[in-house]
Amino acid sequence: MSRPTPTVLAVSGSLRDESYTRTALQYALRAAAEAGAETTLLDLREYDLPLYDPDADEQGDEQEVKALVREADAVALGTPVYHGSYSGTLKNFHDYCGWDEYEDTTVGLLATAGGGSYGSTLDHLRITVRGVHGWVLPHQVGIRNASSRFVEGDKPEAIDGRQFEEPKLQERVEKLGRMLTEYAFIEPDVSSPRSESTE
Repeated sequence: MSRPTPTVLAVSGSLRDESYTRTALQYALRAAAEAGAETTLLDLREYDLPLYDPDADEQGDEQEVKALVREADAVALGTPVYHGSYSGTLKNFHDYCGWDEYEDTTVGLLATAGGGSYGSTLDHLRITVRGVHGWVLPHQVGIRNASSRFVEGDKPEAIDGRQFEEPKLQERVEKLGRMLTEYAFIEPDVSSPRSESTE
């Protein structure tokens, strides 16, 4: 029996026109597609998501966005680093999504920093995804000094006219896309056998 085609969704939590986060996510999606996945970029600039109001019946493009997450087998969350955490844009999106969207979904994390620190951002994302029962990949990507990690590229494979300055960093990003594809249908067994009492 052949394995079904996995669907991989990447969510860009940046509103910048020239977003490094968005570019990096597209590299991950291309690698996922090359590994056999159907891919979609959810660019939050293109959706109407008002500040989340739990008392509202429905807001803006809420249903469309939630459906994209719910129907994906794997999700990549990408964000710029703001004040040591993830962007308000991604947080607002995240507030709309709960167990119905994330439970048993494979999730990969990517953060781009203007400076040198991204660790707390990835930690915060990991904690919040676990809170809605998503399965977070051990492999994650942090890009320090993002503006200097890309150079202008004129080759057809350069996304957004940008290519990675360091092949090793590109490989880390592409590995995220491949792993999202490979583990899209994982059903981890988190139970552990009890050792027999010797008393």
